[in-house]
Order: sequence, then C-alpha cells, then structure tokens
Amino acid sequence: METGSDPAKRIRDVGTAPPGLCYRSAMSVDGAPRNLPIFVFSGLAAASLAGLLLLPAIPQDQGYHQFADERTVFGIPNFWNVVSNLPFLAVGAAGLRRFRDDPATIVFFLGVFLTGIGSSYYHWNPNDDTLFWDRLPMTLSFAAILALAVEERISATAGAIVLWPALVIGVFSLLLWRWTDDLRLYFWVQFFPAIAVIVLFLLYPPKYTGTRYWIAAAALYALAKIFEFTDEPIYSAGNLLSGHTLKHFAAAGACFAILRYFQTRRPVLQSRGPRPVQVA
Repeated sequence: METGSDPAKRIRDVGTAPPGLCYRSAMSVDGAPRNLPIFVFSGLAAASLAGLLLLPAIPQDQGYHQFADERTVFGIPNFWNVVSNLPFLAVGAAGLRRFRDDPATIVFFLGVFLTGIGSSYYHWNPNDDTLFWDRLPMTLSFAAILALAVEERISATAGAIVLWPALVIGVFSLLLWRWTDDLRLYFWVQFFPAIAVIVLFLLYPPKYTGTRYWIAAAALYALAKIFEFTDEPIYSAGNLLSGHTLKHFAAAGACFAILRYFQTRRPVLQSRGPRPVQVA
C-alpha cells in the first residue's frame, strides 16, 4: 500500500461513490437543504464572534506562569512539565508519517508535533514570550480539528474552505494578544471548535466509522482542562505529579484518539434504491 494513503479517502463524496452506494447524508437529492449546514455553521461562528464584543478585555494573568511542580531534575527546570510533552511528539510524528493526503490532517498532526516542542520550550522558562510559542501550534490543531469535523459531517469541500480562515483567525488571535494583552479572541479560537464539533456531531450523521474515538478525544480533552485547573491540589496530594503534568498526558491521549480514528475509520455506506440486478 502506498505510504500516506487512507482507504477512507477513496470514497469521499456521494458523486464518487460506487454505483448503487452512497453515504448517509443530510443533503436531499434536489439539493434544497444543501447549503443549510454552511448557513448554520457560519451563523454560529458570527454570533459567537460578535458576542466577544460584549465581554471586557481579558489580560494574561501573570500567575498563570506559576506552576505547582517546579522541580529541577537532570538539570532540566520544571522537569515533569517539560518531559510530559514527549507524547505529543510521538503522536504528531506517527500522524505525519501515515496521513499526508489532506491539508487539514497534515495541519492537525503538524500542530500536535510542534506542540510537543513549543510547550517544552515554554515550560523550560515560563513567561509571556515563550507562551506564544506554546500556544501557536495549538491554534493550528484547533483550526484543523474544526475543519476535520466539518469534512466528516458535512463535506470535504466545506472542510477545506473552513480550514484556511480558521488558521488565519487563530494566528491573528495570538498576535492580537501580544499587541493588546487581550485574550478574548484566543479563548474563542480554543473553545469555539469544541462547541461547533458537538453541534455538528449532534445534527449530522457520520460519513465514517469511528465516532467513538471522537467521543474519547472530547472526554480526554475535558479531563485535561480539569487537570489544568487543579494543578496545585493534585500535586499537594502526594507531591508526585502535578495537575498540569497530567493535563499534558490527557491532552496527548485526546490526540492519540484522533490518530486511532484515522487509522481505523471506514466509509459508512448505505444502499440507494433497489439492489441492482446481477447480469450473468
């Protein structure tokens, strides 16, 4: 098998499916509701962006850089918060090695891989300047996961369209933070894809098997956020590992779940019309 090929990519849209077969889809044959998902998605994005204007500016809390576990081991400061990023490198490298036939997939696994580098760099010396390089690759993955969900539930074309503006908004949100010390747009970049993915998965049927991996990824990401906000209590419980270290492991686990999705997914097929008569 050719390296980088994905069996699920061989059948992407109804128009390219084998005769007599098609994906389960929310689109009608006459195409009347064909644009409805795009309108719903665009409206949700626009409304949530407009809602940011109602919020006060959110500056970067300098206390964010103070982590519970600051132990130096083998000359590496904040050792466990640094080395706990290694799983991101492993998952990202595995994804880039295997899946290289779709821009959103490449961007996602590239973001995961670079998160392993950027987060390690930040935790070696936590401050606003190094935090920028921690957050930058994560914004790539946030944008890509949104595009991948649109591809999976609406269409490959819609997902490709979503990817590039999502990347632009993500990078701009970080530049805006550094220029103005306002994190409102960055928080939107981080949390809107999660909300949008839930909406897409509730409203539209899957094109591929493996939805359980998306659910596992969502659960692990939620667990990672819990660990992030309980950094000190977890560390003080036994002085073994901190909540932030466990956050890295849980977030890398979420990325691994998405990797497993791509490794195992298959097209969801459904008969269309009467079964064709086989001619001898």
